[in-house]
Amino acid sequence: MIDSPPREDLRSSSDSDEELPVFDFLQPHPSTDIASQRAPQKPEVNNFNGKAAAFSGSVLGNCGSADVMTISSDSDDDVPYVPLAQRLKLRQDSAVLTERNQKGSAESMHLLTLHKERRSTPEEADALPLRHLSASETGDASPTGTKATKRSAKEIRASREDALRRQQARERQQQDREALKQEQERQKAERRALAEAAKALRPEECIKHMVVAVDPALLQLEGGGTLLASVQALGCSCAIEKQPVPRSVTWARQAPSAQVHKTTPSLNDASRAPEPHVVMQMTVEDFVTLIHNYIREERHSGSACSPTLTSWVQEQQRRHPDKRLSLAVIGLESYFRARKSQSQKRLRAAVAGEEAGGGKEKKKQRNSQAEKLPEVSRVEVEEAAVHLQLHTGVSVHFFSTWKEFSDHITMTTRAVAEAPFKRAREQTGFSFYLESEWAGGQRVDKAGKGLLEAWKRQIQQFNRVSSDVAAAILAAYPSPQLLKKAYSQCRTENEKLSLLSDLLIRRGEGVTSTTRRVGPELSKRLFLLMHSRDPEQNLDASL
Repeated sequence: MIDSPPREDLRSSSDSDEELPVFDFLQPHPSTDIASQRAPQKPEVNNFNGKAAAFSGSVLGNCGSADVMTISSDSDDDVPYVPLAQRLKLRQDSAVLTERNQKGSAESMHLLTLHKERRSTPEEADALPLRHLSASETGDASPTGTKATKRSAKEIRASREDALRRQQARERQQQDREALKQEQERQKAERRALAEAAKALRPEECIKHMVVAVDPALLQLEGGGTLLASVQALGCSCAIEKQPVPRSVTWARQAPSAQVHKTTPSLNDASRAPEPHVVMQMTVEDFVTLIHNYIREERHSGSACSPTLTSWVQEQQRRHPDKRLSLAVIGLESYFRARKSQSQKRLRAAVAGEEAGGGKEKKKQRNSQAEKLPEVSRVEVEEAAVHLQLHTGVSVHFFSTWKEFSDHITMTTRAVAEAPFKRAREQTGFSFYLESEWAGGQRVDKAGKGLLEAWKRQIQQFNRVSSDVAAAILAAYPSPQLLKKAYSQCRTENEKLSLLSDLLIRRGEGVTSTTRRVGPELSKRLFLLMHSRDPEQNLDASL
């Protein structure tokens, strides 16, 4: 037990307690967030007896209605002494508890009001008690608290079938999306390939996609190195492959997509489209022999067992029907010069009646190759070339040196490369050529400017009507209305037909100018144009 102080001391302490000032920070503030968020704490009172507990209970019960705490007791001896700090702490804790109780009451009132609004009658709403409604009483059961009902086997099977159908539908949609995506990618690739193919046909790009195939036998001749250097300098690819036609040059067009992946060209690749053009180099010996056989067969009725130039080319065309063959002969002029030199020497030897002495054997050795060949003239060569072109469509090109032959190959390469672009440019919607100035028509503005030129062009639509003739008619009758008015003033039909026949047409200027008349033929056609009602009327036919 705590010894009670004397009565006078207690009275003085109670008086001092009643006169204690009240500070603002000790007062409870219901609207502050700190008081609403703090958890309720139990007051801690140590070493108090039953009356001290009763004292704390009275404090907890009356602190919400009084600002000043009053301590009273029936007996001065039984009241224990409570320190000031302990009393202030109890008062603050009781204020917090009171505030939480008030907020709980407000929430209960709000829930009760909502429940009253859901009720059908006001009497049932007034019968509800003023207390906080739990979730079970309001009927708002949580999903976790509900007990699932047991489903039957039919419902389970139907649910599984429904889930399977939804899964199949999702799979079909996924397949459709993938198919659509693949189709879009394929169309995009096709458009890209078409764009690359169109770009590859342009004149500045087409030469890069060409492959020139040269037969190895052609490179073994004396000018093969010059030919190979010229082709490589052109900027295209070059392939050395054995060709079906001996000593020939062929071409192929390389696909743009395949050119990126491969560096070694080959005509056997599927990505390369072969061109039908073939240039074959013929030696002078073979060419002269074939022409000599042709001359004997045609003029001297020789045996047909020996092949001629035309029959040999026809045989090559039968073997390669998809090729367009052309021949190239190098050094034919040297053959003619050697033949001319030999004939002149024989002529001089026959006139002089003497034979060459010391240098005779050397000259024979030098010209022995030319003497072995049969003798043909320039006229016979031209005749055989024309006969070949008429019967087979194959042309023959003659070159003096290998440099000229190499230039011919490079020129043919450019022509073959640009051929598709030129053919596509010439393909128009009309089978005839339209001049841009004439086909564009004549523009006529609102002020009437251009009507005279339109009337002149209408007259020039007639056959054999030049600009001078149309200008002469326009000088007399500047509009169709004036010409029609002149026709109405004529009395007879013959006068109408010959109305324009005496108009003068002037050509040139000054002393060199000439004049002539329009004539009755054009005058009659203009009359039919202005007066005929038959749409099928032939303007050139006589009346």
